[in-house]
Amino acid sequence: MNGILSRRRFLGSALCGLSGGFWGQSSFAANWQSAAEESACCSQPRYPIRLGGPIFKPPADPEELAILHRKSGYSAAYCPSVRLDDRERIRDIVNAFSKHQVVIAEVGRWCNLMDADPGKRKANFDSVCEGLALADELGALCCVNIAGSFNEKVWFGPHPKNISQEFFDLAVENARRIIDSVQPKRAKFCYEMMGWTLPDSPDSYREMLLAVDRPAFAVHLDPCNLVNSPRRFYENAALIDECFDKLGPWIVSCHAKDVAWEVEMQIHFREVIIGTGQLDYRRYLTRLSQLPQQPPLMMEHLAGPEEYAQSREYIQAVGQEIGVTFL
Repeated sequence: MNGILSRRRFLGSALCGLSGGFWGQSSFAANWQSAAEESACCSQPRYPIRLGGPIFKPPADPEELAILHRKSGYSAAYCPSVRLDDRERIRDIVNAFSKHQVVIAEVGRWCNLMDADPGKRKANFDSVCEGLALADELGALCCVNIAGSFNEKVWFGPHPKNISQEFFDLAVENARRIIDSVQPKRAKFCYEMMGWTLPDSPDSYREMLLAVDRPAFAVHLDPCNLVNSPRRFYENAALIDECFDKLGPWIVSCHAKDVAWEVEMQIHFREVIIGTGQLDYRRYLTRLSQLPQQPPLMMEHLAGPEEYAQSREYIQAVGQEIGVTFL
């Protein structure tokens, strides 16, 4: 696409910039090395973690909803149901959640920004812009979506071009357009990592951060989504470390899940109740607790209240074991 640097040319520019050209021209890049090195190398104090999850049969009243989050052991929340033009309800949500110290972690806008149908693609773009504007009004930390997919049958499905230069360039262009259209004052826009779609690794996310080059573009971390090979399955603690080493300062929200290997004649990973799979939560919680911005940890994709309660208890038990606390 015109105006979008290829990854090869972009990284070439970045390398040249180490001698004084590129880094001095980019607000993001100017702070990249020092912040990343500080995150990876410095011994940092531990900060309490904000844990969150969905509320089943949520009450309409914001005050009751905020209280129910606290009763459920949550200090972070997914965005309550509200329209951008409902100023009174937005105000009530902000006041109630602030009163009970519940942070709204994210506004999800799960749709395909690369849909083959132009009408659907525009509608999806508008929906994400609306989501980012809503996040900004609510004081939510981010609006999150996947970067998209060229799959014409399943909106989030795999496709050969989902790991291509064309996909990367379009994802960068979309992120820039969304942020420039909304111009958020405090909320960030993020792409969720996926195992078959860019960004699919800490390095590809870092490249995307540099290429988008907007302060409002940040990182949404879901290490479970990155487990797409036996090596990553067995060495997921090292994968978690790599994510925090390379992306730590820009992480604004995280997902909590677990992954198991269902043995058959082909590799088949599946999500399971947290604590019954192989994701190293000791490493995950340790690294998350070292981030001063305190990104929330949001459980998702579980079957019901019982599974969420079981998962919450496991996370809190691991935290107690390793000296990590929760707000």
